[in-house]
Amino acid sequence: MTQSTPMLVQIEEDKHWWFASRTRAILALLDKYAGPGKRGRRVLDVGAGAGNMMHHLAHYGDEIIGLEYNPKPIPVAHARGWDVRQGDATAMPFEADYFDIVALLDTVEHIKDDMAVFNETFRVTKPGGTMIVTVPAFMWLWSHNDVINLHERRYTAPELKQKLEEAGWQVPYCGYNNFIVFPLGAGVILLRRWLGKEPDMASPHFDEDAYQVEMEPAPPWLNAILENIGKLEVAMLKRWRLPWGTSVIAIAQKERDRSR
Repeated sequence: MTQSTPMLVQIEEDKHWWFASRTRAILALLDKYAGPGKRGRRVLDVGAGAGNMMHHLAHYGDEIIGLEYNPKPIPVAHARGWDVRQGDATAMPFEADYFDIVALLDTVEHIKDDMAVFNETFRVTKPGGTMIVTVPAFMWLWSHNDVINLHERRYTAPELKQKLEEAGWQVPYCGYNNFIVFPLGAGVILLRRWLGKEPDMASPHFDEDAYQVEMEPAPPWLNAILENIGKLEVAMLKRWRLPWGTSVIAIAQKERDRSR
């Protein structure tokens, strides 16, 4: 049995249950569809921010490049030793067919023209290459968290799959993540909406100059429980396509050039 790529805990974000669960799901699907190991591959992290995911993506390539529109987090990424460049995901400063793996992780929902992003990632990916995409799920779950993180939209799995295919991608996997916690997460959002109560934008976890996605903190005991639930869910995700969740996760692949 092939050993799974380990999740490395090196920065604070990795310790939050939501990010930890997402990372495990990403690694599991990349292991399955792209294969573990560097193998001389180039990896692009679109919307890299301060390089929060690049130590995980470094499992899959020798050359790891990040692209980030916002200039604020880039010095943090550079201080961490990562090659993150400022640029627009709808007009990337890279040649065609350059990257073996592209990561588009909770990024495209921030951009008005999502099809331009899917087209550009397709252009810069090598034939036979792989892209992994994560986005928030279901517009009816729109909440204060979407507002403070400047989201344009949330997706369903069929909608994301259709848009990827329109851009030329083959989509062997598109399903949901955060399946087990979905009733709790959806319930909290709907209850807050009904009560007219949302988290305070001035609360300690919110910072307008923050270099990462804002997530509400959880007390240590709850964080530990939710992280263990995430580990169970990844075991399920490896076997089945989960039918609902608070996030959508997809694998897109660029067909190999058969003329070569």
